[in-house]
Amino acid sequence: MVDKKIVEYIANLSKIEITEEEANFLSIQISKILDYIDKLKELNVQDIKPLRHFYLKNNVFRDDVVKNSNLKKEILENSPKFLDNLFKIPNVL
Repeated sequence: MVDKKIVEYIANLSKIEITEEEANFLSIQISKILDYIDKLKELNVQDIKPLRHFYLKNNVFRDDVVKNSNLKKEILENSPKFLDNLFKIPNVL
């Protein structure tokens, strides 16, 4: 079982405050989690193939198509002010 002092030490490292009741509860919960992990370690997984990813479908992407997109004029026309192909903005400094 995980000692209450260990839980308090972890809480201190995490910079969280816990009550004594919470420390007792967490020590029990952490102990249960560690017991479960120990049970998982006992499983025989020799004949099980590793799974790379649980979602076996492939992503569908569109093909990259190179196009000439000279939208400079349209972009500048959508700005409130522009001068010599540059956006004109209020002075910052």
